[in-house]
Amino acid sequence: MLMLAASLIQTSHTNPLVDLFIKGGPIMWPILLVSIVAFTVIVERILWWAREKRRREPEKVEKVFACVESGDLKQASTLSRSSEDPVLRMMWHGLNHYHASLEGALQVASGIEVQRASRFLPVMDTIITLAPLLGLLGTVTGIMGAFRAVSESGLDPGAVSGGIGEALIATAAGLGIAMVTLIPYNYFSSKVERLKFELETAATNVVVMTDALGKDKLHASELQHAG
Repeated sequence: MLMLAASLIQTSHTNPLVDLFIKGGPIMWPILLVSIVAFTVIVERILWWAREKRRREPEKVEKVFACVESGDLKQASTLSRSSEDPVLRMMWHGLNHYHASLEGALQVASGIEVQRASRFLPVMDTIITLAPLLGLLGTVTGIMGAFRAVSESGLDPGAVSGGIGEALIATAAGLGIAMVTLIPYNYFSSKVERLKFELETAATNVVVMTDALGKDKLHASELQHAG
């Protein structure tokens, strides 16, 4: 951190952005850290969702549904095995715990997939709240610096404007980070909700189909006894 600060000071005379950062005061360092975390998380989630999109297999999902509906649970399990599609992974776990608790296994597998998809969303939510608060703290310290300059050197325009500038820069930086993070946060949250809906729909279909199979077998058995 000290080496980074020294480097920024050396380049402040040639880079207006670095000069603006230095004028923002000490609070700019935690704001910088928060911005780095936000950028890293956003990039990681973009790459993760792009990878997940390539792993989706909607045609295979339909084939598995067809197998379950026809009663060929073994073939349905074979088709969904080793798939990287989250819906198929959930269905495989459910089908392989069919005799224990199908619905419970589907719920557990669905929860794992949702947890993977919502990873780092709490971090982004925290940044959206924390960044403006850090900017507000910079505002307070900047105004305090301006009043301190007035008490020490009177109404010196340079000293007063330095404190006010520090306050405004920190506030703008904090708000900017929060706004930039808010858009991808809402986007990723909507993706998670969409995935959750897909998982719940698929799980409900599997449960309904398997229940129908059980009723059909019971009905066939009753007909045999009646005959």
